[in-house]
Amino acid sequence: MNYLSAENLSKHYGELILFENISFGLDKGDKVALIAKNGAGKSSLLKILAGRDTPDEGSFVFRKDISFGYLPQQAEFDEQLTIDQLFHTSHSKTLEIIRKYEEAIKKQSTDYSNQTQLEVDKASQLMDANEGWDYEERVKQMLSRFGLNETDQKIGTLSGGQKKRLALAFTLLDKPDILFLDEPTNHLDIDMIEWLEDYLSTSATTLLMVTHDRYFLDKVCNTILEMTAGKLHLHKGNYSYFLEKKAERQAAERKEIESAKSYVRNEIDWMRRMPKARTTKSKARIDSFYETEDVAKSGVVEQEMKFEIQTKRTGKKILELEGISKSFGDIHLINNLSYTFKKGEKIGIVGPNGCGKSTLLNIITEQIKPDVGSVTKGETITYGYYKQGGLDFDNNKKVIDILTDIAEVVKVGKNQTISVSRFLSFFLFEPKVQNNYVYTLSGGELRRLYLLTVLIKNPNFLILDEPTNDLDIETLNKLEEFLSDFQGCVILVSHDRYLMDKLVDHIFLFKGEGEIKDFYGNYTEYQFARKKEEKKQKSIETAKKQEDKSKKQSPKEKVKTKLTYKENLEHEQLEKDIAELEEEKKELENILNSGSLDYEELEKTSIRVTKIIELLDEKTLRWMELEEYL
Repeated sequence: MNYLSAENLSKHYGELILFENISFGLDKGDKVALIAKNGAGKSSLLKILAGRDTPDEGSFVFRKDISFGYLPQQAEFDEQLTIDQLFHTSHSKTLEIIRKYEEAIKKQSTDYSNQTQLEVDKASQLMDANEGWDYEERVKQMLSRFGLNETDQKIGTLSGGQKKRLALAFTLLDKPDILFLDEPTNHLDIDMIEWLEDYLSTSATTLLMVTHDRYFLDKVCNTILEMTAGKLHLHKGNYSYFLEKKAERQAAERKEIESAKSYVRNEIDWMRRMPKARTTKSKARIDSFYETEDVAKSGVVEQEMKFEIQTKRTGKKILELEGISKSFGDIHLINNLSYTFKKGEKIGIVGPNGCGKSTLLNIITEQIKPDVGSVTKGETITYGYYKQGGLDFDNNKKVIDILTDIAEVVKVGKNQTISVSRFLSFFLFEPKVQNNYVYTLSGGELRRLYLLTVLIKNPNFLILDEPTNDLDIETLNKLEEFLSDFQGCVILVSHDRYLMDKLVDHIFLFKGEGEIKDFYGNYTEYQFARKKEEKKQKSIETAKKQEDKSKKQSPKEKVKTKLTYKENLEHEQLEKDIAELEEEKKELENILNSGSLDYEELEKTSIRVTKIIELLDEKTLRWMELEEYL
């Protein structure tokens, strides 16, 4: 069932063409990721579909009675409202239904006609269908899920991350038919990202999303819509499948372009020798030449960013933290942290929002002082500090001037230099973009430019606080290459699990109340260890409950010490059931990501996955109870 059709959409800003004559559709149950470079028009396309902007050409149409929710990159609220007021004065679909029901009930108190009763019945049916009866409770649950429990505070007092979570909660609450999500994982901590990942992958909601989170893409999406050079390429399947097919397509395009170039070289000689009097046959050959020449000129050379900046050599002493503690009032963020950094190591930092990650970075860079303890930096260490809120540019300057104000040339390799223009090109700023004014850049391009202002200073100790927000996937891949080859130390705060897995040697885990644990391994290894520990802890708790139960038994009551024959059979069967359910869950998740299901099959499969998760929890708990006796 088609939910949305877009035909020949185009959007320009002056001479800048974002996209031109693109057409696509969304069917019920589709989960589509829109992938493109920064500045290619991804956010502009979502704004157009959400009615926040208009196309220069083309049109789009929704199926009748289809509702949609839109999450912009930057949260947009009346900052004078409290969170409570926002949810009770909004124009959401569910609130409109509740208001109509209340109006119908009020009318019925003075008008007992059949017509009024029909209105009440219809309003009641809509309340049933849209879960209007428990709206208040759902609001509380959703806000609690996103860590927004103080609902009487004004929106203007919230942090950027809190506003993003509020916008996401507000968007999801009405359960719209279509969700348009622009970078939904930005400013979310990893636990919240994984919750959203599970929520979207198992729901039957139709989705069009812009995100750079590659693990998120792989698990949630069944279709990839790639926008390149203003055109769209459709790939059925998840992100891993898309990468495979994209590589095949690019290889075919390169082969076609090389073939066209060879043909053009041969035909140029013929064109020069061709007499003025042209036959029909020769005119056809000329037409073919120009068509093939267009193909030969269509190839875009991929910009390579792999290079090594010349960093200052580090001495024996890098950085030492000795007994660091920091609190703000009653909130303890860091408690007695000591660590000696080693040459070339790369450390990831993980923890919920507000737990003190940025505070630690500010202490290391001496932006703030610890309450207790000391920071000793080696004499040869030069920091490169990328902050979350570092986008402070003069909008009326050109892109290239932002960097030339810092350095005229960039030191690379061994005693070599390159121009600032070439440095920008390495980081995917094409020459024509380098002379554009800063105010013309997209959010992702601004982030990339800010990153360059940090790297151009040739630091040997990089400190990166959420550097991946708003960056496109191509830039992320290049950034990974660069950081992998970087010879200095790196501290990385990021919710990008893929980047963490590829880059870090070990992780500082902010556990809360100032506790920081050092885990050796990448993020996936940490998650595996955490789940193993949680399972062990659950087993201990089950054993304790059983022990407490045994203690409460009367002296005459016989304490259970072994399984009955029937319970032994149950224990064996549970092991088989759990293994079969795990295998079925894995198979169904692969099918969900394949992009091969129609809506009915997708909905049925999603419901089954949810049921399997419930059964696994139930059976695992019972298995643990029986296991204790063995």
